[in-house]
Amino acid sequence: MPTPTTDRTRSTPRGAGAPDAGAPGAATPDAAAPGAATPDAAAPGATAPGAGAPDTAVAAAASGRHDDLGWHLGVLLRAYRATVEEALVGLPHGTRGYQVLGSVVQGDQPTQLALAEHHGIDRTVMTYLVDDLVAAGLVERQQNPADRRARRVVATAEGRRRLADLAVQVRDAEDSLLGALSPEERHTFRVLMRRVACDLRDVDAGTDPCVVAEAELSPRTR
Repeated sequence: MPTPTTDRTRSTPRGAGAPDAGAPGAATPDAAAPGAATPDAAAPGATAPGAGAPDTAVAAAASGRHDDLGWHLGVLLRAYRATVEEALVGLPHGTRGYQVLGSVVQGDQPTQLALAEHHGIDRTVMTYLVDDLVAAGLVERQQNPADRRARRVVATAEGRRRLADLAVQVRDAEDSLLGALSPEERHTFRVLMRRVACDLRDVDAGTDPCVVAEAELSPRTR
């Protein structure tokens, strides 16, 4: 009796056992189930670390500027120079020349050395400054009766007249600079600035920076 033969092609279903093929609907190792979050995916509405958080460094810097005295003084000084220099156009050495001329008119700093120490100006620079004021007819050097080796710096009549005119212009420029303050606040501001400046007496003991400050801040008759 003949032995039945086995069809080996029927023993193995088509595609079965293939290493790279997956059964229909089966998830591969790299495939994520529908709706499942991957490790790098953020939940809806979640904020990334640091995103939207206030920049504390910038906030602190902005807040600190309101209390930064050095920054305030720097801004005020630059504005003062720009504003007052415009009022002093034509005067030798601008604001510095104006301050030195004021000291000479008051007569409390009679020599170039005293003027240099009082205003914190190098002696050589002061020599040139006084030379220019002399050339402009605002001051002159005279022999000192008390010390024939020294010369006094005195104001001329033109120097006194010029200073009086300039003082009004400077005062107007300062009031414009302090326009954000009321007249009462301006007066208080000047008094407080004078108090601090006069407390910082870091110049020669023989000079008093408050003499000029007191005269500048005293009420003027216009």
